[in-house]
Formats: sequence, structure tokens, C-alpha cells
Amino acid sequence: MKIRLITLTTILLFIFAACEYDNFDEPKSVLTGRVVYNGVPVGVRTNGTQLELWQSGFQLFEKIPVYIAQDGTFSAVLFDGNYKLVRLSGAPWENQTDTINVQVKGNTVIDVDVKPYFTVSNASYSKSGNTLTANFQVSKISENAQLDKVKVYLGKSVLTDQNKSEASVDVDLSEYVPVTGNVNMTQAIEIPSSLAGYPYIFARVGVKSSQSNEYYYTQVEKIELK
Repeated sequence: MKIRLITLTTILLFIFAACEYDNFDEPKSVLTGRVVYNGVPVGVRTNGTQLELWQSGFQLFEKIPVYIAQDGTFSAVLFDGNYKLVRLSGAPWENQTDTINVQVKGNTVIDVDVKPYFTVSNASYSKSGNTLTANFQVSKISENAQLDKVKVYLGKSVLTDQNKSEASVDVDLSEYVPVTGNVNMTQAIEIPSSLAGYPYIFARVGVKSSQSNEYYYTQVEKIELK
């Protein structure tokens, strides 16, 4: 009888715990935002750089990874509450060890400021035959940064970057270095036969410092071929 009583008690406790788990509310609030420099969203490699959110006051104090889309935007579905947002190292901007306090209540929107090593902006493209010429400006932002590479990318997908492209070319930096401020650059790239049959392609420019493996990119631009 005693064994049966213990068994019945165990079963009831299990059922109660299962019901409590089933009745646990799912997160419904959405935190959205942009990673920006001077109010302008940064261009990155999709899911190449991350932010982290931490929320105290719970039994499990674990990080919540937040991936940044290529246009510098991000989003996360969360419970209402107070969070600490961390900018991780390894990005195309200076390491910042301070945290940002974020209060999530319903749908919440924030901007996360960063200081890039270099930026690339004002990109324009002109097509002549099978050649695409890119004109753009590279700017040194971080005082101690050293310019490593500048590249022009072509792709068949809007997701075009260092890890995903159909064609790319390195800019010859010998005539531009050292970069101490704003430098206008021009680079031609041949449109490969694998892309020539498409009605349009996508172009993008990236700049990398020697302080990081990640590029800072222009926003992807659609180029009409036909």
C-alpha cells in the first residue's frame, strides 16, 4: 500500500509539473532595431556579427543571441522585462565593453550605436558592355585602424557578401593608402557569364580593416542588365 501511495504521488506531481509547463506563456513582445553609425544603418554580412541580450532575475541566466541582418537591422521575440544588450567583438567596429540597458514592453524599437574602423558610402554603379564600374567613398573612422582590403562584389542574390557572391575583385590600394580621411575610389569588375543571362544582378562594396575579419558593406544595390 505504501509503495502504491508513493507511486501515485509521483505520478500526480509529474502531471502537475507538465500542466504548469504547458500553461507557461510564450514570449510575445518584439524588440527590433538597427546597428547604426551617425544614425545610418551599417551594412554587414548576414548573421556574421551578433549582439547578445541577457536578462537577470531568472533561475537560468543565459545569453540570447541576436543576429544582425545585412542591412543592419535585427529583431528578437522576448518577454517583457529589463535586458542588458552587449555588442560582441569580431565585428567591423571597435570593441565596446559597456552594456546597453533595454526595457522591453510590448513592441520596442532601439538603435545601437557603433564606431566602425572604416566606412564605405556613396556607392554608384555604371555599366558598359560586360563591365560594371563602381564609384564609392572609403572613410577612416577609428584613429588607430589600418586599411586591409576593399572589394566589389556581384551576386545573383540580395544576400551578397564576402562569403556569398558570384564574382568579386580587390581594389588596388597602392594608389590610395594611407587613408587618413575620406578617399574616393573607383573599381571596374567584369560581369561573369554565369550572371550575364540574368535580367538583373546585385552589387555591393566592402571595406575591411586589419583589426577585424568582418567587412563593413554598402547596402546591396540592384543592377539592371536588360
